Amino acid sequence: MTDERASGEGGDGASEAQNFYGRWARLYDTIATLPGIGSWRERAIEGLALSPGDTVVEMGCGTGANLPYLREAVGSEGTIVGVDFTRGMLDRARKRIAAAGWTNVHLVHGDATAPPIERADAVLASFVVGMLADPAAVVEDWLALVRSDGRVALLDATRSTRTSAKPLDAAFRLFVAASAPPTRQLHYSTPPWKPLDERVTAARRPLEERAEDYDSTEFALGFVRLASGRVP
Repeated sequence: MTDERASGEGGDGASEAQNFYGRWARLYDTIATLPGIGSWRERAIEGLALSPGDTVVEMGCGTGANLPYLREAVGSEGTIVGVDFTRGMLDRARKRIAAAGWTNVHLVHGDATAPPIERADAVLASFVVGMLADPAAVVEDWLALVRSDGRVALLDATRSTRTSAKPLDAAFRLFVAASAPPTRQLHYSTPPWKPLDERVTAARRPLEERAEDYDSTEFALGFVRLASGRVP
């Protein structure tokens, strides 16, 4: 069964984002479950080194694309908590849970910057930190939430620094602009891909500084980056 709690989020920016992601939840789910992307998700969950019976929290779980991999890792005796602030996304995640018959996967309508759980064995966030105003501070909170020897993994898309990827950079920038609310703008004072790059970099800093066994990997010509580490 799933359980939901209302989030305390507010403000026009949050409402606009919720409406946007809710409206495009079906398309997002189609993209999120493409086979190639699934291999990145598998690697991210491998980075958590989960064991049967563990408790894992996914911040910004979206439509639940990671849930099958997390459920396989923790088994029926483990606990999975998915947090997202968009009801449309959670509706699709709920259908995925019901179809699989999982009773130990729970959804919370809430804010990933204010985790609804005090302790966990691991925290996963995929394609989330680029939307946070202060990602470094939020990741610090996630590290504090994890038990000793637990792990945190961050999977994100950002512009590649590889020379071989330059021909695809324009396509990536277009994708970022189309997938970030609002989508009707033709001109930006600050293009959305610039803060995305900065936030992804900032989010990794506390993980790299505080975690042991820190590991960083790139996929898709460097457009997708995975970072993980163990909390001492």
